[in-house]
Amino acid sequence: MPTLDVDHSDAEYRAWLKEAVRKVQADANRSADTHLLRFPLPEQWGIDLYLKDESTHPTGSLKHRLARSLFLYGLCNGWIRPGRPVIEASSGSTAVSEAYFAKLIGVPFIAVMPRTTSAEKCRLIEFHGGRCHFVDDSRMMYAESAALAVETGGHYMDQFTYAERATDWRGNNNIAESMFQQLTLERYPDPAWIVATAGTGGTSATIARYVHYNQHDTRICVADPENSCFFDGWTKNDPDATSDCGSRIEGIGRPRMEPSFVPGAIDRMMKVPDAASVAAVRALEQAIGRKAGGSTGTGLWSALKIVAEMVAAGRTGSVVTLICDGGDRYLDKYYSDAWLAEQGLDIAPYGQAIETLLATGAWPGPEPA
Repeated sequence: MPTLDVDHSDAEYRAWLKEAVRKVQADANRSADTHLLRFPLPEQWGIDLYLKDESTHPTGSLKHRLARSLFLYGLCNGWIRPGRPVIEASSGSTAVSEAYFAKLIGVPFIAVMPRTTSAEKCRLIEFHGGRCHFVDDSRMMYAESAALAVETGGHYMDQFTYAERATDWRGNNNIAESMFQQLTLERYPDPAWIVATAGTGGTSATIARYVHYNQHDTRICVADPENSCFFDGWTKNDPDATSDCGSRIEGIGRPRMEPSFVPGAIDRMMKVPDAASVAAVRALEQAIGRKAGGSTGTGLWSALKIVAEMVAAGRTGSVVTLICDGGDRYLDKYYSDAWLAEQGLDIAPYGQAIETLLATGAWPGPEPA
């Protein structure tokens, strides 16, 4: 039989690939690390609460790290090709960051998004040269993205599958390694808890794996919003758990158990009411003068509950959570009283709970309904 010799080492493509990888790596080399900010707590508690401010990335969110990793993964696997579009299913921030990297290496980008995605995120995607493709049901994003990839000859990035494997969780200046390096000179350099939120689940997987690999005693808590199945799937050990509607907290919460969510790596989950998430980001602005997105509030609410538990138990130590993105993207949502009324969300009891905690050190009875 004749020998079949297929050559994938085309010189023009290899030159393009080498330059594309260089550009993506150069972006990381130009970027300073993100800040670790302190949330003010009474000194006598002996507890420090930090927020890793991922909003300072060039594309304004935690997803900049993920998008960089996904592009390097797709390029090095030969999946991203010159002139062919990259397609992503995203509720917004990942799409903004991926649009940035697509423009950087000169390929088209299409974001498949729920129609309810904030107008500011859509503007940012288009600013970076991407195109928004809307679906009415967030559960249809996956199938629509895959279909567009077939139709266009492009690559469906599929963050929900590849987030946990595209990032080097052992180190390489991932978010966990950065946190621990920045804590080195603090009074409690090994945090008692790190609180993350989950969209793909990649961030919590990276942090948890890094902690276990380096034998830290830190525990990992994942905070989950309403209308997300992660909490039920984790508590019931049900990989087939689903939710019937999308999350109001953009960027986190999913209608299915995503492949990149690694339940066995984490220690605890909390279910957080959406009104509590919004109350927490407004409390954050009052405390440090920074607006943040709703996912930051979900994590901060859980971090504050953990702080209250530590105070009650007489424990000292540190707790770390994230500023996932800036609040300017959500002025028409989480900072709009009209939007809250439209959604039927009353944040007052949750705001009062935070005020009581910060004034007394005690969580004020049962969680507000």
